[in-house]
Amino acid sequence: MKLYFAPKACSLSPHIIMRELGLEFELIRINNKTKKTAEGGNFLEVNPKGYVAALELDNGEVLTEGPAIVQYLADLVPEANLAPSNGTWERVRLQEWLSFITSEIHGGSGPLFSDEIPEDVKDIFKKKLFKRFDFIVNTLEHQDYLIGTYSVADPYLYTVLTWMPNFSIDIKDWPVLHRYMQRIEVREAVQAAISAEAETDPV
Repeated sequence: MKLYFAPKACSLSPHIIMRELGLEFELIRINNKTKKTAEGGNFLEVNPKGYVAALELDNGEVLTEGPAIVQYLADLVPEANLAPSNGTWERVRLQEWLSFITSEIHGGSGPLFSDEIPEDVKDIFKKKLFKRFDFIVNTLEHQDYLIGTYSVADPYLYTVLTWMPNFSIDIKDWPVLHRYMQRIEVREAVQAAISAEAETDPV
């Protein structure tokens, strides 16, 4: 398998999962501006959407969208228990969290990257994000991870929360979230993924 990624992007989430599962894969770095791959190819030919992550399977199929990718990966190694079995109520709850992270945290922080949006407008987006943080805190006050046990949802939320310093948002203002980040950050697979991405040559 090949994982197309950009450092510090949402592709870190499936990257962590692949390492958690002990899967063999090739990392291919993407330049988000030029859409060129480290191999000199055109990333748009791999994923016409133009953004990471993209997972190319050994049969040539390409899977995109982080929540879909991480669930596919978890189902390859069900004994690792990174996702409940398909068809169970617990799996639906996992999908609920993945959808929430995608739309409310990942998507909700997207406008904050834009230089074209005035700061007073960004403050409106931040206030909405803060409400979502409070909702997550209400869950994590009672359990260490989003569905109770460590799952594919946690590296995804962790990844998106690592962007917050870019927006002058200090996660320490939410001590429960800060402790959650620390729990995930010390995991071997997380450290390995972060180091591997940092060591790749720029495209």
